[in-house]
Amino acid sequence: MTQTRNLLLASTAILLAAASSASAAPTCESGPIQIGAVSTVTGVVDFSDAPRATAAVFQQLNDAGGINGCKVEFTIADDKGDPQVAAQAARDLIDNKGVVALAGGASLLDCAVNAATYDRNDVLAVQGVGVDPLCFNAPSVSPVNVGPYTLTTAVLDYATKDLGAKKLCTFFSIIGGTQEAYAAAVARWEKISGNTITLTDVTLPMQGDLTPYLIKARDAGCDAVLTNQVEPGVVQWIKTADAQKITGINWLFLAPGYTEGVSKALADSKQPVYVGTEWEPYTEATDANADWAKTMETAGLAKTAFSQGGYMAAKVMIDTISGLEGEVTREAVTAALKEGKALTYPIAGNAYSFGDAKAHSPMQATKIMQLVDGKWTVKTKDWFVLPAAE
Repeated sequence: MTQTRNLLLASTAILLAAASSASAAPTCESGPIQIGAVSTVTGVVDFSDAPRATAAVFQQLNDAGGINGCKVEFTIADDKGDPQVAAQAARDLIDNKGVVALAGGASLLDCAVNAATYDRNDVLAVQGVGVDPLCFNAPSVSPVNVGPYTLTTAVLDYATKDLGAKKLCTFFSIIGGTQEAYAAAVARWEKISGNTITLTDVTLPMQGDLTPYLIKARDAGCDAVLTNQVEPGVVQWIKTADAQKITGINWLFLAPGYTEGVSKALADSKQPVYVGTEWEPYTEATDANADWAKTMETAGLAKTAFSQGGYMAAKVMIDTISGLEGEVTREAVTAALKEGKALTYPIAGNAYSFGDAKAHSPMQATKIMQLVDGKWTVKTKDWFVLPAAE
């Protein structure tokens, strides 16, 4: 009799635990979970690798049954690099699609145009690739990438600590309101290192002859030079250094310089070229990259650094929603993200969290790559992590 009673009590406990577990899971009685991204897909640049990777992760989730049976409907809105189109795209996602959050966006101007709109509507954006300064300085946006400004500080710090640079110089191309952000990044390095930048030039053109700038760096005695150029500018800079027979300077670039196009174009150069990554180096077939690489291969997408950002943004959103109890609403997702739970992923150098703050720049780690005989090689076995900002 006692044994039967104990069995009944145990069965009841199991049923109650199962019921409790079921009630703690997210639900979607109003239909699929709506998530969107405002991205620059057409126009002056194509950032579509990020949101397309986000879409691939969500499709993989849906094919596996969703989150407790809840499927995700993901909408990519192309802002075409046009502020007016970007504003309209955000309004459509918020008002008509009824998105619970945004994830995987990569845009030249989404943050600058729409961060205030997101804030007013209490909808948060987990940006796949933050570009403009407001992506890292708004309460409604928290990117999963390190970003050009934190990366500027990190690469300068690496040059000081690991390359032994004494006279660092910076040359920046300024777009929109980025000058202040780059200045703050350099000032942060000066505070961390106790050093002073030797030369800063903010007149670097997007196109045109770079010879005067390299001569300026040489004549200033710079032993390391950082620029924020993208692929064509990186190639032109190094080819100009070769043409001028400049030696003895380490050339430092940000994540946009880390491409296979750069490595191929500069295969014959002996200049010391270094770049900072935002995630696990995408050219490396490591365990950290395994799930991302498999997801991209399954979806037939290119394995690029931008796709790593879209992949990670989707993972953040899935993990956030999976922890909800009850109906998945904008209010519930916003509250969960603002809790600031630390989320770790193999492709990232430190934990990601959104949190409730006036600005967000959670990612503070990089791996440094050096170009050697036309091939990118990892210079930092472990992540190079900046000290916490004060």
